[in-house]
Amino acid sequence: MSNDAPDADVLPNSPMREISFRHSRNLPMLLEQLQSSLLVSTYQAGKVAVLAGQQGKLTLSFHNFDRPMGLAIGSGQIAVGARNQIWYLNSAPEIARKLEPEGRFDACFLARRSHVTGEIQCHELAFVGEELWVVNTLFSCLCTLSPKFNFVPRWLPSFISGLAAEDRCHLNGLAIADGQPKYVTAMAEADTAAGWRPNKIETGCLIDVAANQTVARGFAMPHSPRVHAGRVWVLDSGRGQLVHVDSRAGKWEQVAAVPGYARGLALLGDYAFVGLSKIRETATFGGVPIAERRDELRCGIGVIELSSGRTISTFEFTAGIDEIFDVSILAGARCPALNGPYAAEDGQHAIWVVPEPPPAK
Repeated sequence: MSNDAPDADVLPNSPMREISFRHSRNLPMLLEQLQSSLLVSTYQAGKVAVLAGQQGKLTLSFHNFDRPMGLAIGSGQIAVGARNQIWYLNSAPEIARKLEPEGRFDACFLARRSHVTGEIQCHELAFVGEELWVVNTLFSCLCTLSPKFNFVPRWLPSFISGLAAEDRCHLNGLAIADGQPKYVTAMAEADTAAGWRPNKIETGCLIDVAANQTVARGFAMPHSPRVHAGRVWVLDSGRGQLVHVDSRAGKWEQVAAVPGYARGLALLGDYAFVGLSKIRETATFGGVPIAERRDELRCGIGVIELSSGRTISTFEFTAGIDEIFDVSILAGARCPALNGPYAAEDGQHAIWVVPEPPPAK
């Protein structure tokens, strides 16, 4: 692994591929100012990356998962949606204090369990209280999890006539507001197998979950709806835009243009952290507006100042990773350690957590 920015620190692990990157010098300071760190998933590389700022330097670590996509931050836990299961990593602050080098880590998350869903093409995830809600793209529904079942269907768009493993509308993004699922994004209001594909550059939509009504249309492959500071935000991915949506009027306006297929959005204060991807030479991306700018596209993260629409900081993978799926903020964790399900492949030592033995009689 290499890096062409002299002020970054890659934590020891075994990345399994050559990855290079660069970043704005103000990125670590910004993360320190926000007292937060970033989780970034890339299913293409099979990794979740942790970005943190410490004493003006960026620390970066990679953790292996099988096709990681959606990330969710809950109370004392992180959920990672993978190829055929969802992993849960529990917070272990007492472990963080014991990790070397001493004083580096202020949080720690350990893989403790997983739920096997099967290959449902899990996209975004979100905690609603203690319950995890999952965008089940293959079955065109929102679902939750139960030990008795692969998944429990909880909501289908009104235009979907029944549960079927057909990826009819390519449901993909989920926004939570007031402690409930509020909005989802889909690539088309389609009710046939892969029906979203033919006109995907103009049929993307934003749907109000409670009302089960489409409130905005005309997006090009939208992702990552979010409710923040009383406003609704969406990534118009195929156009490479962060937009603000007026859900009552069914209209939206561009807040910022970004140099990539925009997917993965995390908001904190006046900042939006936007995941950027290059696009593949496949039919999936054929005809999307940003394909005209293919040579300009980048893979990484753009930090947008919401009040001005300016890009104030960037992180870019220059080799080894071309696609990002999700970006999440670990608020209050300035430098977290992750110990994932394949810690040995990450080059990490095993961490054992066991209860105290019973007192001797």
